[in-house]
Amino acid sequence: MNDMFSLKGKLAVVIGGTSTLGSSMALGLAQSGADIILTGRNENKANLIIDEIKQYDVKVSFLKTDVQQLESIKEVAEIIDRDHGGWDILLNTAGVNSQTPFFDIKEDEWNNIMDVNLKAVMFTCQEFARRNKARNRGGSIINISSVSSITPLTKVITYSASKAAINSITEFMARELAPFHIRVNAIIPGFFPAEQNRKILTEDRVKSIMDHTPMKRFGDPEELQGAVIYLASEKAAGFVTGSMVTVDGGFGATKI
Repeated sequence: MNDMFSLKGKLAVVIGGTSTLGSSMALGLAQSGADIILTGRNENKANLIIDEIKQYDVKVSFLKTDVQQLESIKEVAEIIDRDHGGWDILLNTAGVNSQTPFFDIKEDEWNNIMDVNLKAVMFTCQEFARRNKARNRGGSIINISSVSSITPLTKVITYSASKAAINSITEFMARELAPFHIRVNAIIPGFFPAEQNRKILTEDRVKSIMDHTPMKRFGDPEELQGAVIYLASEKAAGFVTGSMVTVDGGFGATKI
């Protein structure tokens, strides 16, 4: 079983790897033996995460990246292709949220959330998959969706729309990239307190979430590690593509 989930010798690129959830998933991949390349904008945070990852005796580095700039995405993909001959695991974790009421949403805010949560994922996958396709290297792409992609939540219409679109493009890319041995799946987390949602977790909203979550608690970031390791592993999930793996404490199973 240990061999089934071993990622030794694999290279994992974690987009948004300096975030709370991104860094935790990066640590999980490292514990399974994967070498890690973190991308993000905050080099100081990246250095702290790199210090943690080093304890697992894997290679780890940081590439400063702005996912809202397509040239930045393209540059990082080119560097990884040139220096490492491609990638094995591509994990898209960058994301932003907002609680602006429906009638107050402005075009700039809509565009910002869509650019980070959807557009960046689409073109990151395109740039990275194009290069692995040319090298016939295969790979596992893992996108991060949300329970709000299935059950739209009040006060976060733009975020919910962006994550519903992530589910759609995940399925599309799974079909498009299967002939090139590139698997594409998504993880649907429930409520994990992180930078992008702390500001919307008012007392009333927390009560509403707990009332709808059978396990009556938030998730811990480490509880996403098992799902990402599973989807990354060719031995464990080699026939899994176009799937959504839900980690939500039962939120999605509660209809009334």
